[in-house]
Amino acid sequence: MQLQDLTTFLTVASERSFSAAASKLHRTQPAVSQAIRRIEDQIGDRLFDRSSRNGALTEAGVLLRDYATRLVRLASDAEQAVRELQQVRRGRVVIGANEAAVHALLPSLETFAAAHPQVLVEVRRVPSRQVAGEILNRALDCGVLTFQPSEKGLQSILLGNDELVLLTNPKHPLAGHKRVSLEEVGRQTVIAHNDPSPARERVLRLYERRHAPINIQIALPSLDGIKRAVEMGIGVAVLPRRCALAEIALGQLVAIRIPGLSRGRQVRLVCRRGELSHAVEAFLESARAIHERAPSPGRRTRS
Repeated sequence: MQLQDLTTFLTVASERSFSAAASKLHRTQPAVSQAIRRIEDQIGDRLFDRSSRNGALTEAGVLLRDYATRLVRLASDAEQAVRELQQVRRGRVVIGANEAAVHALLPSLETFAAAHPQVLVEVRRVPSRQVAGEILNRALDCGVLTFQPSEKGLQSILLGNDELVLLTNPKHPLAGHKRVSLEEVGRQTVIAHNDPSPARERVLRLYERRHAPINIQIALPSLDGIKRAVEMGIGVAVLPRRCALAEIALGQLVAIRIPGLSRGRQVRLVCRRGELSHAVEAFLESARAIHERAPSPGRRTRS
């Protein structure tokens, strides 16, 4: 059965007149009659009692009216839902990021949430090396990376620049230094994240190549825990500057550059090439706008 024919049937049932229904639908009466006849042929039963002057429904007509009402309403709801998707008034954006990368997303999340409050943005904790595969498998819409993935079929948007720095308590002996050597960092009590990440591996490989020791004495499961431990003076940490912008601005932590390690890193939002949902397209546009109108925190605060 066609939805248009069901709509015609409901109008005739409501108006109790073929001619009145035709007038309301701006159709000819023969066209209305043909629509009713098509439904009757399909179900093999009469819908209206032709002997009745008030357009009474048969038993089959009463039953069909209930189902037709639900079907037409469901079709209308479906059209409305699609329009809301197109207007980004509903939908979902799923983003993969490790704990450090989430900080690069926050400006875009703020802008997007203000413009599209009915769209759900879900950020999942995903190891960096799994992000590209999850995007291509459509488990994720986007991901945040600090390296260019080798997989094809991906595009990326620059979110900003960042760098690895030594974070210390303001009262630490190194806090007044603008730069500190790798060897000096290695002699400190280092607090590290216990999850593997490209940044952690980069630091460890660099120390291995230089045959230099690094005193990782404490490993914690969260960046907030690491930053709090550094604030308390328990040790120092090598982390992306962007992870501690608020603490640095408040004077709770000091960021010191490490020559050989504090090279600028591009933070990118990666997604599939090709057709994307309206919500994902809108999120990408928010990310582009944020980067175009604001300098990177890494460039602004670099000493």
